[in-house]
Amino acid sequence: MTSSDSAADGGVRLRDALDQVPAYVPGKPAAAREGVTAYKISSNENPYPPLPSVLEVVRDAAGSINRYPDMAVGELSQAIADRLGVPVEHVATGTGSVGVLGQVIQATCDPGDEVVYAWRSFEAYPIVTALAGAKSVQVGLDDHARHRLDAMRAAITDRTKVVIVCTPNNPTGTVVTHTELAAFVESVPRTVLVVIDEAYVEFVTGEDAPRSLELYREHPNVMVLRTFSKAYGLAGLRVGYAVAHEPVAGALRKTAVPFGVNSLAQAAAVASLGAFDELKERVDALVAERTRVVELLRGQGWFIPDTEANFVWFALGDRSAEFAQAAQEAGLTVRPYGNDGVRATIGETEANDALVEVAGRFLTDHPAS
Repeated sequence: MTSSDSAADGGVRLRDALDQVPAYVPGKPAAAREGVTAYKISSNENPYPPLPSVLEVVRDAAGSINRYPDMAVGELSQAIADRLGVPVEHVATGTGSVGVLGQVIQATCDPGDEVVYAWRSFEAYPIVTALAGAKSVQVGLDDHARHRLDAMRAAITDRTKVVIVCTPNNPTGTVVTHTELAAFVESVPRTVLVVIDEAYVEFVTGEDAPRSLELYREHPNVMVLRTFSKAYGLAGLRVGYAVAHEPVAGALRKTAVPFGVNSLAQAAAVASLGAFDELKERVDALVAERTRVVELLRGQGWFIPDTEANFVWFALGDRSAEFAQAAQEAGLTVRPYGNDGVRATIGETEANDALVEVAGRFLTDHPAS
């Protein structure tokens, strides 16, 4: 039944655009199994708990949750601006990077407009696009699970309002190089907003990684999108931000949910920025684990794309569900993506060891045809 059918039957009339909105599929919680330690490696969460200093700040802030948070998110916006060396007027916040992304689409797209992005990529892209009544233009990845920027440029039309480049790409972990991205941005019409989605930027170690802030400074139609959910370990508090020129940044503030970034999230994010050197030790440990896991998996015979995020991608095709079930039986909850593949987060060392064991056994028990 469509929204129009509901109205014909005398029900509440809902927007027809809702019929085109796919459901977001979150990572499932770890399922307890008798005699098996369960690990959730399906949501790209940071396995480390918040820093004690950050927890202390959150506890203090909890004493005033009877009051509304700062709607302007002033202290956090200034802290972000100071850290990145940008004008505070160019900082806009929201409920995680996905919340800010929704603000972007609301601010730019009318019904029938187009949003271009790679696929597979972050599954929130088609959702926020459809909610605006806009059209998703999905451009397939190459054989190495990387963006095809030339094809994305060719997909831009007069109706294109936004192009999203997810680097590192979720769920494949691959990055575009600065050289590639700079050439792409230069080729995009100045009327099209280029969103560089860098939710996992803190995990990137490549030499020619995108210098996104440099591109933002050079091009008024470039916006950088980041989050405190991953490296900073604040996924449960939902705070992300964008760096963009006016009038884009101002439009993002207009489309933000009033008081959306709560007071605990603001306090924790400010404290986390101040403690980044300590957090960096955890990021470095996860990167080291990522390197170890990728080497072990490739040694087993897996093709694992070059990942610069905190997860690995198994391009399993129609064997994705089998692999996810095999992992579940071993106490691991991974994230299957239809018949495309499976993403597994780099988590605790024990979880990573279990993943390598499951993957090796799967190759033995389910050889590719």
